[in-house]
Amino acid sequence: MLKIGALIVVAGMVLPAAGAVHAQEQYPNKPIRILVGFTPGSVTDLLARAVGQKLTESSGQPIVVDNRPGAGGVIASDILKGATPDGYTLMVASSGHAVNASLYSKLPYDTLKDFAGITFLADVPNVLVVSPALGLKSVRDLISLAKSKPGQINYGSAGVGSGTHMNGEVFIIAAGIKVVHVPYKGSPEAINNVIGGSVQYYFAPITGVVSLIKAGRLTGLAVSTKDRSPVLPDIPSVAESGGLPGFDYSVWYGMLAPAKIPKHVKGKLAQEIARILGLPDMKERMLTQGATLRPTSPEEFDAFIEDEVVRMAKIIKGAGIRVQ
Repeated sequence: MLKIGALIVVAGMVLPAAGAVHAQEQYPNKPIRILVGFTPGSVTDLLARAVGQKLTESSGQPIVVDNRPGAGGVIASDILKGATPDGYTLMVASSGHAVNASLYSKLPYDTLKDFAGITFLADVPNVLVVSPALGLKSVRDLISLAKSKPGQINYGSAGVGSGTHMNGEVFIIAAGIKVVHVPYKGSPEAINNVIGGSVQYYFAPITGVVSLIKAGRLTGLAVSTKDRSPVLPDIPSVAESGGLPGFDYSVWYGMLAPAKIPKHVKGKLAQEIARILGLPDMKERMLTQGATLRPTSPEEFDAFIEDEVVRMAKIIKGAGIRVQ
């Protein structure tokens, strides 16, 4: 009887273990939350929803996009840090994630230690826009104007530390000009003030200015990436139009998880998202946002973020940018 009882106990111990292994193999087996540190309608949000929709279709599990805007993504990142590292809470981060590491004097998390990269998702160019009233036809024209009036030309951004701000600072360094930074609360305000003439130029997110350029309300001088954008094929790159060889800046997006996410879950997510980003309808959908999809391995994305933190730190220090 004792032996039989012992066998029953052992069997009872084995069955839950087998169930746990089965649960691992079946990931995901419940809803997944994707955090977004920006408002609905932003490129970050659109990417999260597009990927989430495809993940729902392939896994059969609901994907919930949870918008937690504020502090350039810091609020969402802090939530991700505190989440259970089981693959059921993820975040789509933008290039501001690397900027924040140096921009803020104190963060509630460690940018490199508290998160695990899943995959790079996409990068999107900005467009250097000016008012048609200025009569500028090229980046060279803008640089000449800025050099003829040092400290008198204004450029706008969507806020201190934003991708548009960093793009502006990279341009200042490359062009060797002295201009005045005017931060706004978001891209719409910056665009309106370029049209109105209170600022002379702005490196705008491509999605917000395509229709305005085509309508003649803004002049698109150049795209910020080394290659032209299929969305605006007639607009040259900064390198082409401004005589700045090698100039290349884009806003990037990627998927993150809490640092201790199981390796097999991380790998499965990376593999599935890479498949999703390769789908023709996904590529076409994101192309309308100016996004080029570039999936990577988790290790490659981690290494990329490390490099970006270093690169952005140099720019921020050189420009004397700081947020308390």
